[in-house]
Amino acid sequence: MQIVLVSGLSGSGKSIAIAVLEDSGYYCVDNLPLAMLGPLIDHLRSEGHARVAIAIDARSGERFAHLPEIVEGLRAQGHDLRVIFLEAKTLSLVKRFSETRRRHPLSSDTVSLQEAIQLERERLADVAPLAHRIDTSDLSASALRLWIKDLVGQDRSRITLLFESFGFKHGIPLDADLVFDVRCLPNPHYVAELRPLTGRDAPVQNFLEASADAMALLADIRGFVESWLPCFIRDHRAYLTVAIGCTGGQHRSVYFAETLAAAFREREQVLVRHRELA
Repeated sequence: MQIVLVSGLSGSGKSIAIAVLEDSGYYCVDNLPLAMLGPLIDHLRSEGHARVAIAIDARSGERFAHLPEIVEGLRAQGHDLRVIFLEAKTLSLVKRFSETRRRHPLSSDTVSLQEAIQLERERLADVAPLAHRIDTSDLSASALRLWIKDLVGQDRSRITLLFESFGFKHGIPLDADLVFDVRCLPNPHYVAELRPLTGRDAPVQNFLEASADAMALLADIRGFVESWLPCFIRDHRAYLTVAIGCTGGQHRSVYFAETLAAAFREREQVLVRHRELA
């Protein structure tokens, strides 16, 4: 059975992820108590379901400490299981709850919204290391839908190498495993005809490829990832997110992410994300 566990912070997009999976043919269950996960899987398998997506959240409380052994147990039974963890910055979550006028599931008359968010982070601390993490802080709902579709379409038997561009002025992605800073390079933003373009456009690519420093840094980053990727694979990592940052996330980081993805795509399973363009 193909099983996708969706978890993360309230307000980070779990409902969107479950909706995407349901549209993709998964049998979906929302807000399942963790103690019922094993029995539910057994029941759905007996009914012949091949693909299942289950959302679990912080209301399972201390049971989350047992999630690693539950995940390993399901995999030992032969299930193809992956975990997706959605998160966002506290200010983004506060804004979302304020806009929708929803109440946080852990808030109360004595627990403020920000305190509830922090409590939820602490309760879910054991989940994030097991999962592919997605930072939805500055992500639109449509972009998240596309990212979830791309993610579940990957072969789980191989590591997925994900290159993500971002702008430092908007903060480092919470889901990054490796972060590289390319702000030291010549900036196309200061060339009038290049400013409205992105790192996907040929004039910007030509501008950066004419810089010896840019080419040297690109080679160094590629060499670092090539050297250490086998170590991550031996550690049984399902995903490795390599984040490349420049000032605004439009030119240099986009070019680096696209170029590195093209270089590794010949032999690895690769995805590309551009946070600021999304």
